Amino acid sequence: MMSNNHLNSTNRYVALDVETTGFSPQNGDRVIEIGAVAIENHGIVDEFSSLIDVDKMIPWQVQQVHGITNEMLEGEPKPNEVLPEFYKFIAGSILIAHNASFDIGFLRHEFALLGMSLNNRSLCTLKMSRKRYPHLPNHKLETVSRYLLGESANQMQMHRALDDAKLAGMIWIEMGKI
Repeated sequence: MMSNNHLNSTNRYVALDVETTGFSPQNGDRVIEIGAVAIENHGIVDEFSSLIDVDKMIPWQVQQVHGITNEMLEGEPKPNEVLPEFYKFIAGSILIAHNASFDIGFLRHEFALLGMSLNNRSLCTLKMSRKRYPHLPNHKLETVSRYLLGESANQMQMHRALDDAKLAGMIWIEMGKI
């Protein structure tokens, strides 16, 4: 018997997160790290992670958020090397992100710079958590993950793309069990 549970679908979902040089692609900010996990049949089945050298200085204040320094990006692949591979990874998938408009907006901008488009359907765990858990003090990834996942959330390094993508994916899976 089928339920309305979103995890019963045979679709492939990809939870993702990006780290950037700032807050706005319109102001020239760029994606410097992508992390993503593929979800099928209630579990994480694959992952994608890469730093990206965009030849743009990361402001000190931004480095304090995610810990990625200009030196860490030296010698890392360029966007034209990483993004086509990431495009293959997400092909045909429904995208999941915590604050999807931010992450998807940055990715659309990066793909556009390469003459590519991003048309995948997306879901936002931030919006979902606001509706389902209005009693939480806030709906930051860290708060929601600690509420839903308990101690397993403490094992992750916050504000790094792959771990944040894993948390978003695990939050989405957990919300699907309700």
